[in-house]
Amino acid sequence: MTVVAAPAWRSHRWWPWLRALLPVALVGVALAWPIAAFASTIGFALSNTLGFSILTGGAVRFRVYAKAGMDAADIGRVALLSWAGLWGGVIVLFAVALVLDPAGLPWLDAIAPAIDRGLGLALLAAALGLLFWLGRGGRELAVRGYTLPLPSAPIALGQLAAGFVDVSAAAFALYVLLPPDVVPGPAAFIVAFLGAMVLASASHTPGGIGVFEATLLLALQVPATPDVIAALVLYRVVYYLLPFALAATALAFAEVRNAPTDTGPVRALAPVGKALAPPLAAGLACVCGLVLMASGVTPSFDARLAFLEDWLPLGVIETSHLLGSVIGVVLLVLAHGLYRRLAEAWRLALLLMLAGAVASLLKGFDWVEALVLFMGASLLAFARPAFYRRRRSLGALLNARWLLVVATTVGAAIWLGFFAFRHVAYADDLWWTLAWDGDASRFLRASVAMVAVVIAAGVFLVLRAPVRPPAASGARDVPDAVRRLVTASPNPEATAALYGDKQFLIDPEDRAFLMYGMAGGSLITKGDPVGDEAAGEALAWQFRELADREALRPVFYAVRPTMLPTFLDMGLAILKIGEVARVPLETFSLKTPASRDFRYAKRRIEREGLVFDVLPAAEVGAVMDQLRVVSDDWLQHKAGKEKRFALGWFEPDYLVQCDCAVVRREGEIVAFANVLRGADKEELSVDLMRYRHGVSSVLMDALFAELLLLGQREGYRWFDLGATPLTGLADHRLATTWNRIGTTIYRHGEEFYRFEGLRSFKEKFEPVWTPQYIACPGGFAVPQVLLDITRLISGGAVGLLSR
Repeated sequence: MTVVAAPAWRSHRWWPWLRALLPVALVGVALAWPIAAFASTIGFALSNTLGFSILTGGAVRFRVYAKAGMDAADIGRVALLSWAGLWGGVIVLFAVALVLDPAGLPWLDAIAPAIDRGLGLALLAAALGLLFWLGRGGRELAVRGYTLPLPSAPIALGQLAAGFVDVSAAAFALYVLLPPDVVPGPAAFIVAFLGAMVLASASHTPGGIGVFEATLLLALQVPATPDVIAALVLYRVVYYLLPFALAATALAFAEVRNAPTDTGPVRALAPVGKALAPPLAAGLACVCGLVLMASGVTPSFDARLAFLEDWLPLGVIETSHLLGSVIGVVLLVLAHGLYRRLAEAWRLALLLMLAGAVASLLKGFDWVEALVLFMGASLLAFARPAFYRRRRSLGALLNARWLLVVATTVGAAIWLGFFAFRHVAYADDLWWTLAWDGDASRFLRASVAMVAVVIAAGVFLVLRAPVRPPAASGARDVPDAVRRLVTASPNPEATAALYGDKQFLIDPEDRAFLMYGMAGGSLITKGDPVGDEAAGEALAWQFRELADREALRPVFYAVRPTMLPTFLDMGLAILKIGEVARVPLETFSLKTPASRDFRYAKRRIEREGLVFDVLPAAEVGAVMDQLRVVSDDWLQHKAGKEKRFALGWFEPDYLVQCDCAVVRREGEIVAFANVLRGADKEELSVDLMRYRHGVSSVLMDALFAELLLLGQREGYRWFDLGATPLTGLADHRLATTWNRIGTTIYRHGEEFYRFEGLRSFKEKFEPVWTPQYIACPGGFAVPQVLLDITRLISGGAVGLLSR
């Protein structure tokens, strides 16, 4: 979609200074400037303090802008252009600093000032060139078919100026707070400030706490004296905590004001608080954890230790110090689980904050730390209703990306400790020294403990056992209501409910059911709900809520187009996984040119003395031993293991519930297929089809021909030939990434799976192709969803490539 700038913004005098309003003007949305200013101010205040700007500030912008009538595409453009304006200002400020004072920092002495100044001038020239290029008008950025209109030169200049002023003001606020004898000139300080700002942003820790301070002190090469620490703390209060408190208050006030008139303030705030509680609790856990970690790697107050010396043994001090540092790292780990609303994370974080408060008092009478932790625990306890998800595996509390953030933070804390104790002469006996004045020894032991926690978390993340799918082989009884609904369903695929390996959601009035299994971090359905359409849609939403409570990914596997609008309403991505071939039996005939292979196969097996027959379900048990011999012979000639969940396998308890088509030679069964019958003569299908090798080269063709003729004789409307993977996907350069990957596998994956051969075989029946889909969370969750489905069906990723 191509958009143009609305002319209304030019009438306002404040536009060059308000960075947030310029992107809104560019996308051409008629939006009142107070709304844009409110969304931007609140968004920046929250994202600056909590980190994860896309999830925190982005969520606030989306909520405010969406209420004002902007769609998701325009909101994304506004966020992208705001981000570009900020970092464009950072680059310009960096260039100016290099030009004005290229040798102001000690670590820049190794580079000639002319080179530094040349780099700064090059960056400024690039910025001017970009403005000149944009000044010609009508510039657009096109990426994979998505068009983003670029700002005109005046708007781009305004964004760069606003970003420049924004970052400059933040830098000089800290510059005037720091003692004048520890900082270099303004230009050199800005270079160090920008480097610390970039690393803090990349760390994704709340407010870049720890990373920002450590990087700045290292770049400036100044000691962590009390006046320097006080300046950094005051800067955080002014630049982070105060705006955060004002933004949270303003957001709550706005939600109450915009709530329906028939709801009181408490009821109006309840959903808002529940929505904001997880990210706020995650940020709170990070703050408490960082407080404990920083305390564990810095010197204690001598006066407080002297006070405790009269009351507590040294062992209590040492143990409390070590536990405080460990608790700090664990709180960082738990922040991920709090963000995901996990009840286990909430309980553990609450207990650890209280334990940390006690440890702070015992290790050095750090009453300020204890007060912060106790207040954090109180706020967390108040937010209990927001943490309702349950997981059977504690592995849901952590993922690899967050563990990397935790490891980076621990590394920064250890560096801070070495910086604080840089005057200590380190020796082997320092590790084991227990003394009231042994702060350096306690720091070393705390560092080892923190690293051990990170390593243990990493090992647990790698080795944790995946959630196993339910046991097969009839291990789970099928409810009578499910059996009745399967019998009454016109879709024979509903018979998959009888495998004995699934769990069920059943409508309270027994009008519909939904079958599902679990693997990895996904809850996976098999097909659409079975039964009444309205009751089935309600069950789909119930399944979505179940996955949300369990902190699992909801996956609707092998569904047809009927319920796609519902899945889209759930916010799920839709992936086409193939097509189902259905033969209209009213028009089917073996006399057409396309059916000549099947005519030949039918006549040939008759000449070879092979006889087709259909056994009623009541008689299948009597020939089960013969069927097993056929199945075992078939499996010996096939790669991989038997598939499950979505496909039937040789299980006597399941096979005796269906009629069975057999081919005999001299009374001995040499091929069979269990027959699945839809209600009201709607559709006929087969599930498990197997034959003995070496009997006849046309055995399968003949068996299919006989089955289609059987359905036609019995008056069925359709015969379901089953799904063909990865067929019918859009093959276009502008198609989705999933479609392009699928078509590539379809074309070049014949070595592993007969994609085109299976499609060509089914085309001989002149079927009607019906698309089949997966509905699941999108983005980076898709590969994990596909692996979980593979695990559920095949018992591992290798099974996906098995024939």
